[in-house]
Amino acid sequence: MSEQLRIILIIIISVSIFGLIVFVMVKNYIKNKIQYYLEEKNKKTKEDL
Repeated sequence: MSEQLRIILIIIISVSIFGLIVFVMVKNYIKNKIQYYLEEKNKKTKEDL
């Protein structure tokens, strides 16, 4: 029983770490895209003035 429990815990921890890494990467990617589009929008509004 302890061998199965150990394998299950290893799988859960591995999936959690992988999910956290993917989450941080996607969050940074979306943050950069939003920042880029906000800068583009601000450039257009300054040109219109």
